[in-house]
Amino acid sequence: MKKKLLIFLKEKMSDRRPSSGYSSKFEEFGEFDSHEALYNYSIGQTDEFWGRCAISRLSWFNPPTKMSNCDIKKGSIKWFEDGKLNACYNCVDRHLEKRGDQVALVWEKDDAQKSEKITYRQLHEYVCRFSNVLRKRGVVKGDRVAIYLPVGLQGVAAMLACARIGAIHSVIFTGFSAQALAHRIDDAQCKILLAQDYIMRGGRKVDLLSIVSEGAKQASTLETVLMYTEEEAPHSSWPSNFFELTPEINQASTVSECEVMGSEDQLFLLYTSGSTGKPKGIVHTTAGYMLYAQMTVRHVFDYQEGDVFGCVADIGWITGHTYVVYGPLANGGTTLLFDSHPLYPDAGRYWDCAQRIGLTQFYGAPTAYRMLLRQGDEFVKKYDLSELRIIGSVGEPINVAAWTWLHEVVGNKKAEIVDTWWQTETGGNLITPRPSNENAEIIPGMAMRPFYGIQPVICDPASGKEIEWKEGQKIEGALCFNKPWPGMARTIYGNHERFLDTYYNPYEGCYFSGDGAMKDEKGYITVTGRMDDVINISGHRLGTAEIEDVMNSHESVSETAVIGVPHEIKGEYPIAYSILKSDIKPDSEDKIRAELVSLVRNKLAKFAAPGQIIFVPGLPKTRSGKIMRRILRKISNNQTDEIGDVSTLSDPSIVDILIQKSAGCKAA
Repeated sequence: MKKKLLIFLKEKMSDRRPSSGYSSKFEEFGEFDSHEALYNYSIGQTDEFWGRCAISRLSWFNPPTKMSNCDIKKGSIKWFEDGKLNACYNCVDRHLEKRGDQVALVWEKDDAQKSEKITYRQLHEYVCRFSNVLRKRGVVKGDRVAIYLPVGLQGVAAMLACARIGAIHSVIFTGFSAQALAHRIDDAQCKILLAQDYIMRGGRKVDLLSIVSEGAKQASTLETVLMYTEEEAPHSSWPSNFFELTPEINQASTVSECEVMGSEDQLFLLYTSGSTGKPKGIVHTTAGYMLYAQMTVRHVFDYQEGDVFGCVADIGWITGHTYVVYGPLANGGTTLLFDSHPLYPDAGRYWDCAQRIGLTQFYGAPTAYRMLLRQGDEFVKKYDLSELRIIGSVGEPINVAAWTWLHEVVGNKKAEIVDTWWQTETGGNLITPRPSNENAEIIPGMAMRPFYGIQPVICDPASGKEIEWKEGQKIEGALCFNKPWPGMARTIYGNHERFLDTYYNPYEGCYFSGDGAMKDEKGYITVTGRMDDVINISGHRLGTAEIEDVMNSHESVSETAVIGVPHEIKGEYPIAYSILKSDIKPDSEDKIRAELVSLVRNKLAKFAAPGQIIFVPGLPKTRSGKIMRRILRKISNNQTDEIGDVSTLSDPSIVDILIQKSAGCKAA
């Protein structure tokens, strides 16, 4: 990274502190001459490391004196529990003196010509008004507030307004159905919903009002809906408990005191779907999450004063929470709110946006990168992307072909590529190539290194015990972590037993990620995918991501999903669902299929070659871009009557197409 480690050790927050008058000097860690030395310090003196970071990076009403109180064997995690602070203050108020006129939000709307820039002073005024609307509506500290708003000023301000008054926000992605919306409202026992009547996406008007209206009918705990709308006509058709948000905000006071919050007071809930069971309301608390968000933006993405941080995630997902809202704003940065589609009006939308705004960091998903790769390099090369220093990837392991395209075409061989691994439950990046020593190697398609204070271990799924690693050897198993960090989730809302059963009981003394991983001879980590996405072929354990990576390297293939199906002799064998590039003709499919089998055999192993390769127009993806391999397994095993609800897929109709394609496909 350009920023030297010593600067990290000596820097201090110069912004003014809360009205309590507390002010502190940054306590230096000492001089470390390498990343490894600093990382080892963060592991060896964990409380001292995180404590000094917390005191220096966050603004406190009362600074903590107790750094950690954790028992990872019991899944009990507490950090800085006697400290008092406010998340909204840390993201907005403390920046007003120095950065009041600096742009805080760049709201990139579907129609780029209507985009807006909002300064910290403007954001502060809007958030104060918004928080007073909530207070007037009876929202108090500890109440849960459901938010069904897209990424934009209103959505971000709603989150910050909740944090300001101590309410717990639960942001629900605007692509979810009425039933999914109602379930999340009721599970969190929300009495108030903040929503929007429609959004523009890809030049089309997308109706949300009908979803909100139906969801409100189904939600038993809901009392009031505050609707944001840009329509001027009277809303006589709205239900009686629906009220227009903007007039109430305009009439509200711009003075709003921040609620004093305990470090372990809940900041937000965020629902994440498991492969089985109901969606889980993951709980994050105030101080630990804020600190981890702030630090990972600063050090994974080399954030520096004056940077324009561009994460294109929706606020309905954890990436939007951490890397659109809380992380960049806690650093006093300028952050992008991308409220459009990467193919609108053409495949250059991301890069046009990056040039106009001057993005210095870009953070997106492999599924989008692969989609854009298919469109050709001309949509990238006509834009000046020289400001980009860091390009991040999030959501799933990135294949080497997409990584290489990002590095060579988008980054012009100058920008660094950081393949980040983390989860809703972890709060922020856990494994990523940076930070590290300057000029340290980055291996394509590999997350590689743990962040400060993060100690991953590989455990044996059979015995449940940690596998000892020695330099020069390779080990593989379940990805776990045996040392707590401030940003990790504290519980599942209303169901702590499920929290323990999911994350702490499978491997004693560890947080279990649910993913498999391989640690190579140098100690670098490759995440191989969900444990149920690891195939056991004739006794050989193989991550589906490895097969996918090889197949995606073929010049005719843009994306692949591999699943394992039962085999009476081998135990399992792989089946691949591949999307061909748009210029490939149907009469060449047999030839490509044979080439792919040969490619996997030659680059990976003979036993890894797919038993079937099914060419499809699309894959079953959630609206966050994750491939639902569970559905592919059901289709491949002729269990189509067990697929269940597909309404939350970005394109539910793809399931019927996949069933037809699978039924008509011969063995590879």
